[in-house]
Amino acid sequence: MTEMVYGSMPARALEPIIPRWWRTIDKWSMTAVMVLFGIGLLLGLAASVPLASRNNLDPYYYVQKQALFGSLAMLVMAGTSMMSPQMIRRLGIMGFGIAVLALMALPFIGQDHGKGAVRWLSIGGFSLQPSEFLKPCFIIVTAWLMAAAQEVNGPPGKVMSLVITIIVSLFLAMQPDFGQTMLILFGWSVIYFVAGAPMMLIFSVVAAVVMAGFTSYNLSDHFARRIDAFLNPEVDPRSQIGYAVNAIQEGGFFGVGLGQGQVKWILPDAHTDFIIAVAAEEYGLVLVALILALFCTVIVRSLLRLTKERDPFARLAGSGLACIFGVQAMINMGVAVRLLPAKGMTLPFISYGGSSVIAAGLTVGMLLALTRSRPQGQMSDLFGRRGR
Repeated sequence: MTEMVYGSMPARALEPIIPRWWRTIDKWSMTAVMVLFGIGLLLGLAASVPLASRNNLDPYYYVQKQALFGSLAMLVMAGTSMMSPQMIRRLGIMGFGIAVLALMALPFIGQDHGKGAVRWLSIGGFSLQPSEFLKPCFIIVTAWLMAAAQEVNGPPGKVMSLVITIIVSLFLAMQPDFGQTMLILFGWSVIYFVAGAPMMLIFSVVAAVVMAGFTSYNLSDHFARRIDAFLNPEVDPRSQIGYAVNAIQEGGFFGVGLGQGQVKWILPDAHTDFIIAVAAEEYGLVLVALILALFCTVIVRSLLRLTKERDPFARLAGSGLACIFGVQAMINMGVAVRLLPAKGMTLPFISYGGSSVIAAGLTVGMLLALTRSRPQGQMSDLFGRRGR
């Protein structure tokens, strides 16, 4: 069988794992992620000091915690990126089972931390948000089922994945966490689309999401308040969105200067949901454009490498991971500039948060593993296997 490789020479037999990993990994994407984490620490030096002051803690308490969480996330990313697609699949299935059990436990032992939604588990003094780890593992399970459905006499993977998606979405809506629910539904739709879903089914899913949103608006005051605030043409200058939009406008092209921003002293979530407002105010459009370019680098390069991938599971899972990573960033920044209703979603690798940054490390680690250069069989070999 003729071997074809994207990006570099095939892996040599008995080659040590570290040199093989370094030669086959997408170094541009990995570097972009590390720069994003560095920018997150830089912004944390500004955004988290007011929070520490309000809580009577050391000024750099949250920055130090973020550095610890981020370092762990980088280790998770590197370790996961060394895995084979088979190991990624096993990790995703096991992680999905654990995350679902944690979601089921939230109504009984979960906490809301004053956010109005029960999303966290407290374990040994640490808070864990199961939905953050659920996302990448859900993508892996969905891709596995849909790839299996493409095999001759394979299981009804598309139907099974749809049932799992509905169950998971209901658990998330109970918290309520509509932002993560939308990401789960979006991730499933992306994988289904790449797997060759009929457009009528995609339209049906969109219609179901619209109906679910309408129902949630009528049943949840928390959800309704956010939608009403978004649809209101007048922005309350004393609201979080009002302060964030004003900070972005004040920043201009080059910002007001390091440490000179005011929005971080006003917004309680300046270090998480509205971190991009801090970046825009103090460093201006220049830093925001750099952040956008770094996210685009990871997403575009990953999708381009996946176009050469012959393994259906790797192609489907990689596409789903790249898209939810990018859409989460888009939602966070879209909320800050009032293009989207408030979702309470972090900016990957930049916002403060242990669960979010470690889960982001896991997501990108899986993506890097699936986009590594590997020997590829000819397309005719793939068709031959399906015909047997």
